[in-house]
Amino acid sequence: MIRKILLVLAAAMTALTPGIASAERVRDLGQFQGVRSNQLTGYGIVVGLPGTGDDNLEYLTQAMKGVSGRMGLTLPPGVSPGLKNAAAVMITADLPAFAKPGQRIDVTVSTIGKAKSLRGGALIMTPLYGADGQIYAMAQGNLAVGGLGISGKDGSNVTVNIPTVGRIADGASVERAVATGFDSDPLLRWNLFNADFLTASRVRDAINRRLPGTASVEDGVTLALRLPPQPDTRASVMAAIEMIEVEPAETAARVIVNSRTGTVVINNAVRLSPAAISHGKLTVRVDEDPTVVQPAPFSRGQTAVEQNSTITTDEEKRSVAMFRPGASLSSVVDALNMLGVTPSDLVAILEALKQAGALKAEMVVI
Repeated sequence: MIRKILLVLAAAMTALTPGIASAERVRDLGQFQGVRSNQLTGYGIVVGLPGTGDDNLEYLTQAMKGVSGRMGLTLPPGVSPGLKNAAAVMITADLPAFAKPGQRIDVTVSTIGKAKSLRGGALIMTPLYGADGQIYAMAQGNLAVGGLGISGKDGSNVTVNIPTVGRIADGASVERAVATGFDSDPLLRWNLFNADFLTASRVRDAINRRLPGTASVEDGVTLALRLPPQPDTRASVMAAIEMIEVEPAETAARVIVNSRTGTVVINNAVRLSPAAISHGKLTVRVDEDPTVVQPAPFSRGQTAVEQNSTITTDEEKRSVAMFRPGASLSSVVDALNMLGVTPSDLVAILEALKQAGALKAEMVVI
């Protein structure tokens, strides 16, 4: 009996003790400045297609002449080669942080012309450029296409997935590394994914408790970290900082409305001031039943159409939902479910509550 009482008391104390269940790691709240991927793009040619490539487009013809020129083959002026087995494409890739020359990265290949499918094609060696205009990788290889497109002579066609986009696993080799400042800057900056002064302050305090005098807040997003200059020691300190657990600030109250799909998302921080909602639906129906009226025999009357309209109204009876001060999300959802509102009606109700000053939240329409 005593053991059961102790277990109950221990469970109660555990429930009352503020734990770290809602805490998050520093690495999940933000990232170190410069330690990120970089986007690469390139323009190239896919060859070897079974007649599903582009037509004799001018930009494709010029690209093919450029490729032939790099290989020592000069096409005669005015010659426009048949290019149904080739397609002009755009190549995109992400260059990971600290990628070194010789490493391989995946690339995505997409058509930019009228090519119907890239299945069976091979990408000719293409340079991939960064935002600064420098070449950072070279792409080449056979495409893996998950889509399929089939067409008949009568114009009928069947398309499965997207046959005009393919990927090449390890299709590009890195030729240039991106400088991150990891081993040269005296201050290493860490940025929050979402700006919040309270969260930034809590991260600073958590880091300084572990490593006194290391972190200082620059603004609502950035923390300046004073780390040792040696790369090996700096990497160890960064790894330790990323695993520190911090309880972030409560998210700001927001109501997200997707105007295209009618989806409404309300986060748990939304509160309501005292308000009453009455939501009803009035349906008006007009039925037309015209009647043809014939004149009497041997009269001078004319055939006419007599209009006969019937108007009916139907108004659903709904109860009034009353919100007490500080009503939470669960109260809002329960009351609106009781009213039986649809997503479109829910948006109208939330907008009315916002205009009345009862909804303490930011409405975001996407």
